[in-house]
Amino acid sequence: MATPRIAMLIALLCGAISHLAFAPYDIWPLLPLSLTALLWLSQRASPKHAALMGLSYGFGQFAFGLRWVHVSIDQFGGLPLVVSLLLMALLCLYLALYPALVMGLLNRYFNDRPLSRVLAFPALWLLAEWARGWMLTGFPWLWLGYSQTEGPLTPLIPYLGVLGVGLLLSLLAAALVPLLARRWGYLGFPAAIALMAAGAALMPPKVTEHGSVDVALVQGNIEQSLKWRPEMLWPTLLKYQDLSRPHMDADMVIWPEAAVPAPETMVSEFLHQFERAVAFRETEVITGIISMDEQEHFFNSLLVLGPGEHNGPYSPHDANRYHKHQLLPIGEFVPMEDWLRPLAPFFNLPMSSFNRGGFVQPNLTVANQHLTPAICYEIAFPELVRANVHDNTNLLLTVSNDAWFGDSIGPHQHMAIAQMRALELGRPLLRVTNNGITAIVDVHGYIQAQLPQFETGVLREIVPLQRADTPFREYGQRPLYFIAATLLFLAWRWRRDPN
Repeated sequence: MATPRIAMLIALLCGAISHLAFAPYDIWPLLPLSLTALLWLSQRASPKHAALMGLSYGFGQFAFGLRWVHVSIDQFGGLPLVVSLLLMALLCLYLALYPALVMGLLNRYFNDRPLSRVLAFPALWLLAEWARGWMLTGFPWLWLGYSQTEGPLTPLIPYLGVLGVGLLLSLLAAALVPLLARRWGYLGFPAAIALMAAGAALMPPKVTEHGSVDVALVQGNIEQSLKWRPEMLWPTLLKYQDLSRPHMDADMVIWPEAAVPAPETMVSEFLHQFERAVAFRETEVITGIISMDEQEHFFNSLLVLGPGEHNGPYSPHDANRYHKHQLLPIGEFVPMEDWLRPLAPFFNLPMSSFNRGGFVQPNLTVANQHLTPAICYEIAFPELVRANVHDNTNLLLTVSNDAWFGDSIGPHQHMAIAQMRALELGRPLLRVTNNGITAIVDVHGYIQAQLPQFETGVLREIVPLQRADTPFREYGQRPLYFIAATLLFLAWRWRRDPN
């Protein structure tokens, strides 16, 4: 067996390779194979050394899979390169604590028998992913299931969700370890997973169609370095207005997150005038905007303009709007801001003092359709989006500004996450961004149409209003916690039982 240091190095390399399983590479077999290698290396290790191998694996995975975070820190954070690299390393070390905890617990309590490890590992990994998506406001990026945008387990996503598919991937990885030692009885696990996927592919949730809607998604392609400059406000507003004018015969026109890069009170006259033009053309426009309530609390919001029954003449008190709930740490609020803000421009990014909207809010009503919105980072939280999808919800809508991440893999991963929400919740999804990826996703998770990145344009399409009544929409992630608890109970019960 390899020495602990060599094993940690191999685990680091396995973690680094595993990020190729996610968008934009989508080489999904690398993920279970890399986890199998981690489990093989750690099967006779002490709990301490197993935890260090898990830490190494996680650090490699997040350092390479989240390298897009460094783009925003380096280009827009105003920090020296050494400091930005240190911050990135600290983030990756924090996230790597979760696989470290999994491997430490696995070798501490479930190291006596192969069957016990095979059952315990997927349960522990699922609980760790859930915890990572909740602790410190949550960071559910690179959950294992996101490797299945185009994988063989995709048909299971409407039933189990992304966390559930990740459970099956980790079960497959754990079962491969005894199979490498020619314990052929463990073939039952991958066989069962294959049968489940085949059954889900042959019997997908029933899809019904209820008409269609004509949409125009506007990608303004405003450079991030210019977006928040005061002198760019009116050129930005006029650009979006001019791009939208030829498409005012659509049922709805949608602008991206913070397309209006100023507090609503500063642009109220523009909104009044533009709303009149929108109402005259009998369409409706959704725009990202910075809104403020009567207590002068700022929100990252979506606002609907137009002649709809819930709109009428523009007013700052219009109820047909949505306030972002899941705020991004540092980017939209600063923990311990009295200490951190004086340290560097990175802690004073534009619009980093937002307040939080409600967990459940009314759908936006646009062109007689009901849309469940999610702003940027929110689309990565399955239960948040699910809680806002109702029986009368027609579409999912997510708006974003991924210009922070340049020409990196981040926007591609963000797009794959959005595709998973459409699969889980059985609704078409509209994704509108500042500079890409702007796209339309059908209920099967396929991209119906998209605009190229880093180009100004409008995506005009007729979107079928399809609906799939998915089990995940009905039950969410709750059954997975019962499954994980059952697996842990069986693993504990059988950890020393030779029969």
